This record gives sequence, structure tokens and C-alpha cells, in this order.
Amino acid sequence: MFYNTIKTFIQGGNATLPLGPSMHMLAAAQSGALTLVLTNPIWVVKTRLCLQYGGADGKSAEYRGMVHALAQIYKEEGIRGLYKGFVPGMLGVSHGAIQFMTYEEMKNCYNEYRKLPIDTKLATSEYLAFAAISKLIAAAATYPYQVVRARLQDHHHSYQGTWDCIKQTWRYERMRGFYKGLVPYLVHVTPNICMVMLIWEKLTN
Repeated sequence: MFYNTIKTFIQGGNATLPLGPSMHMLAAAQSGALTLVLTNPIWVVKTRLCLQYGGADGKSAEYRGMVHALAQIYKEEGIRGLYKGFVPGMLGVSHGAIQFMTYEEMKNCYNEYRKLPIDTKLATSEYLAFAAISKLIAAAATYPYQVVRARLQDHHHSYQGTWDCIKQTWRYERMRGFYKGLVPYLVHVTPNICMVMLIWEKLTN
């Protein structure tokens, strides 16, 4: 995980050194930006494959798979096509920043409350609880950017840019439009992030 690598670097290898909320957010923001640069084309392809319902003739699919989609998007739209939704994605870096900052601060405060060093290992249930709470807080604060990014990547609709997508969503759907799909998103990602954080904590024990 980029986050933990950057965090360890900032701490100079001293896991007992408290970073504070601002440094936790900085480490998470840096790791999030790097991850987005590497994965945005994959998100574009995923969105296109999920939303396609036939080609120009209404029968054949426009993309035959992931590799074909990558090649076609690059051929027809260039590198810019593979990075559609990148701007709201960069705003979404705040999601990871809020999530990891909340997770780390909850762990630290909990150990300080117990009068233990901040790197004291917790019980499995405690890791799971802190991971779930931090994901819920981050999702509630930043989910709208995912809606905007997905709509910008949808090749069946045309927006003039990020701001135009935001204005149209607000105009026709109001706040509810920015939180469409939130429940299935949480059902999908919350168990996932809980297991990821738990496995990481156990491996670094």
C-alpha cells in the first residue's frame, strides 16, 4: 500500500512517532494521487464496459473486452480519453486522505485512552470497527465526486466538463443525484476495506 510506505518514510521508520491529522492526510493524499495516475485508465474502461449496451447498429458491442476497450479508446480519443474523469478523481484523493486520517487517529486516540504506545496492536474486532467507521465517514463526505467521474466517463452522454456535469446533476436531480448508488457502494467496499486493513495490520505485527 502506497499509504503505509509513505507514512513509514515520514516517520523515519519510527512507528511510535505520532504524525497528527495533517501529516496523515498528506501521506494519504500523496498515495491517492499516485494510485489515480496509475489506475484512471482502468476506471474509464470499467465504466465504459459496464455502461455499453450495443454498438451503432444496436446489436454488436462497441468493446469486446478490457484490452480492446483500452486500444479503442486510445485510438479514437487519445491519451485524453483514458484520463476522462481525472479532475474529479483528483478531488477524490480527499476520500483516501479522510479515510486513512480518521482510521489512524482513531487508533492513536484509542491507545492513548488506554495509556499505551500508539503502535500497540489492537484486537481484530477493533481494527474492523475502525476501518468500517473511517470508510463510512469518508464516503459520506466525498461520494459525489464518484458520481461526477462516472458520468464524465459515460460515452453515451456528453458534458462540457466537470463543472457542466455538476450543474446539470444539480439542476435535474438536486442533492439526491450526487448520492445515487451510495448504498450498494458501501455494501461492496466496506467489507473490502475492513479485510484489507485487517490483513495489513496482521502482516505488520
